[in-house]
Amino acid sequence: MANEYSLENIASQVRRDIVRMVTKAASGHPGGSLSSTDVLTYLFFKQMNATPENWERNGKDQDMFFLSAGHISPVLYSVMARRGYFPVEELNTFRVFGTRLQGHPSIEKGLPGINQAAGSLGQGLSVAIGAALGKRLSNDKSMVYVLLGDGESEEGQVWEAAMAASHHKVDNLIAMTDWNHQQIDGTTENVAGLGDLKAKWEAFGWKVLEGDGHCFKSIGETFNEAVKSCGNGVPVMILWHTVMGKGVDFMEGTCKWHGKNPSQEQCDEAMKQIDETLGDF
Repeated sequence: MANEYSLENIASQVRRDIVRMVTKAASGHPGGSLSSTDVLTYLFFKQMNATPENWERNGKDQDMFFLSAGHISPVLYSVMARRGYFPVEELNTFRVFGTRLQGHPSIEKGLPGINQAAGSLGQGLSVAIGAALGKRLSNDKSMVYVLLGDGESEEGQVWEAAMAASHHKVDNLIAMTDWNHQQIDGTTENVAGLGDLKAKWEAFGWKVLEGDGHCFKSIGETFNEAVKSCGNGVPVMILWHTVMGKGVDFMEGTCKWHGKNPSQEQCDEAMKQIDETLGDF
């Protein structure tokens, strides 16, 4: 079982899965998937009160996760498969026509663990707020988590949702941003001048925390502080400091691997840098 391994072991295997999936499919988004690997590994294997055996799309009495930046589906599929939501071997079908593992998460074929489709950027926070309000109405004490990209945060709907969450005191929600400073066309500063995200979210009435998205100690401490901050009438945002393409030296810190698949030779080179721990699919 994957949960018998350390978080470091699992994250290492997830990174292998990501690179191999995107290479095999000859399409996909490895950069942001690799930068989000450690956070989602911790979330699914340590943080969330949710089990694949009892998963239902309505999320009743279980923590829920929404991926807003749906293009980084490789990391979500790998983490879910390694957690036991569906067979690891199914990762072989990533982006194959008719698969349950579409390029962006979809509910059409009922893939366990997927609460909502994710395609157009900027929508995930709105959906997560709705889920959190639904839990409040039904007196469900479990939590809602959602992950956004920093480039995605240029979408206007993100900030409309930010206002709504603050106004309605949605305090059973922990939103997160993968703050890797890269997007499809360049750095977030060069494309749209994203600026000080912490100050922006605070200005919209959120409690804002920052953590090292590649250090499990920091991830755990930041999540603990976020949970303690909930229930006080204020939504919580965690800004994770991450590196685009983390774990593969030729992918790190550049927008070039936002949506580009490696060649088989490049994949083989990446595999030399990442230890196999749970067994490749």
